[in-house]
Amino acid sequence: MTFVAVLDYGIGNLRSAQKALEHVGARAELTADRAVVDAADAVVLPGVGNFGRCREALADHGLDQVAVDAIASGRPFLGICVGMQLLYDGSDESPDAAGLGVLAGRVRLLPDDVKRPQMQWNQVDLLTESPLFTGLGDRPWMYFVHSYAAEPSPALVATCDYGGPVTAAVHHENVWATQFHPEKSGSAGLQLLGNFVAMAGREAAA
Repeated sequence: MTFVAVLDYGIGNLRSAQKALEHVGARAELTADRAVVDAADAVVLPGVGNFGRCREALADHGLDQVAVDAIASGRPFLGICVGMQLLYDGSDESPDAAGLGVLAGRVRLLPDDVKRPQMQWNQVDLLTESPLFTGLGDRPWMYFVHSYAAEPSPALVATCDYGGPVTAAVHHENVWATQFHPEKSGSAGLQLLGNFVAMAGREAAA
């Protein structure tokens, strides 16, 4: 059974991500223990709320370097919502807070001509093939809750339309990340998490 560590830094309903991963067949553990993270086949960084507070909490729990080291190890890593945003250099939401710098670029406020936050189901437009989206078709519906989104980059895999194209998912080497919440996105979100767990299982068996 594929073992997934969900980084527990005390902000948001992290257990919902854990339960969704368990639902798709993973052994998922919510943890702040480096030894547990180091033993995992894959690592997930969820997140909700303010970028600066999440970044501070991640550091307070000693998990910022743990996350960076997990990515450097080459194991599959998934960032969700603010967990995705934390992977970038920084965010306009908290200009003084440095991101983890794993993904190049910054997180920007959504345009002034749209309602903020985007809090709705929206279709995700795939720009390139990705194993994360296997079996989901070209425009799956996913659930978004956010006022900030990453600026476009070469890692861009999918967008949604919200006053123009908005970064919805990215992939760089062993790092995947989604602005939407797969754990809140019904069967499509569970399929995506199942794809991630399957990828991790194949990597672990290789």
